[in-house]
Amino acid sequence: MTETRSAVGRFDDVAAVVGTKRPDAGGCWCMSYRDSRVPNLERPAFLRGLCAAEPGPGVLAYVDGDVAGWCSVAPRSTYRRLMASRTIPFLDDRDAWSAVCFVVRPGHRGRGLMHVLLDAAVGHAAAHGAEVIEGYPVESAGTRVDVISGYVGTVELFEAHGFHRAGPTTAHSGHRERWIMRRELSSD
Repeated sequence: MTETRSAVGRFDDVAAVVGTKRPDAGGCWCMSYRDSRVPNLERPAFLRGLCAAEPGPGVLAYVDGDVAGWCSVAPRSTYRRLMASRTIPFLDDRDAWSAVCFVVRPGHRGRGLMHVLLDAAVGHAAAHGAEVIEGYPVESAGTRVDVISGYVGTVELFEAHGFHRAGPTTAHSGHRERWIMRRELSSD
């Protein structure tokens, strides 16, 4: 059985997916887009703080009670890297919610959990009053995307969930072009 939950109050589960066993070893801790200036040793505490209050930093997927995946989704204005990006432009002055990364734990990959996570991200954004949600996935052209490059999702994934190509970017992941994919939520 697969279910999803907001990350609010679930820091340990978020850490199980995005953390490292040794904070001094680095690792993303979901800070790449939020604020990469946060020192490695402070990243777990920073993320714990985000998990302590609404709207939280994202959504989690569980398979038979085991935390299996993560999608970072929040207002674009909360992602320092997106606010200052020279490669991913703003389309308008609304504070779109952004689904910026997906992580599915080994042993759970290949089961469609990115679809589950994207649905949950859309629902989470809508539940918190978002007018629009965006993602910045890679153009796969129907070819397999490796785990490292695919953390942003694929255009096909977003299209399958009602997103449309809203604009090009000059961003790349694994030498693949990325697009701004957008879905209006006000009428959902």
